Amino acid sequence: MRQFTAVVNPTAGGSTGAAALLRVARTLREAGAELETEYSRSLVHAQELARSAGERGRVVLAVGGDGIAGGIGGALSGTGSVLGLVPAGRGNDFARALGLPTDPDELARVLLLNEPRPVDTIEVESAVHHRTVVLGSVYAGVDALANRHANSARLLRGAASYYAGGLRAVTTWRPADYRVTVDGQEHAHRGYTVVAANSGYYGSGRLIAPDARVDDGLLDVVMIREAPRRLFFAMMNELETGAHVSRPEVRILRGREIRIEADREVPYGADGEVEAVLPVTARVLPGALNVLCTTTRD
Repeated sequence: MRQFTAVVNPTAGGSTGAAALLRVARTLREAGAELETEYSRSLVHAQELARSAGERGRVVLAVGGDGIAGGIGGALSGTGSVLGLVPAGRGNDFARALGLPTDPDELARVLLLNEPRPVDTIEVESAVHHRTVVLGSVYAGVDALANRHANSARLLRGAASYYAGGLRAVTTWRPADYRVTVDGQEHAHRGYTVVAANSGYYGSGRLIAPDARVDDGLLDVVMIREAPRRLFFAMMNELETGAHVSRPEVRILRGREIRIEADREVPYGADGEVEAVLPVTARVLPGALNVLCTTTRD
């Protein structure tokens, strides 16, 4: 029977994480699994707790949103340890990409019975991050600014906070001139954003890269060109289904290493962490993390 260590950030989302874990924990324990809970003081502390549990051969459960999932998943990347997710954040985008059920009993069955599957992770290098590893995507532009606004929202939660943040960001955004280097080949781009996507989802369920797979050894590079604001608002709505990719303003490339630079200080985000500016390099690490999931198809 599996042994689990759940890592919870008690300050993130109030008591949401603890409540989500309680519902799953009941089923795990009834099935005979051992579960210990660790409360982290910070993301760095959560990563330390996760590495320690993984070294003891325990399955590490990241309890929270994409920030703690990416932080813990990054810490376990390349170690051979097994990660499980208990989604309890605003976005839960990587959990969505893995096809994890929202019902606590169904999620517990996945954690108990499914075999670990290898998925890709993203190594991120910049002046701020030096070298870190995340799971979902690296995005540079208006979406990073929108994410920053969403993170500071007090009254709105989930998709509503991202949408409101997006509206606020777009009204003040002016197109940036980017230089995007994909596996050594440079591409000039002027527009709203560049996204290096491992998972197809970001921004609380927005399908930015519909064909991205978390297990194909590649990152999908989505570039949205300069366009009238009204058209960009239309594309924001199309992100719910992925229909935006058929527009001529959207260009998609694929590669293993992506370098993103710009002509000014453009913010970028990585799994919800957005306190950084370009340039940044994103590099795929194929099959570097073992996860408990239902599917690896985005």
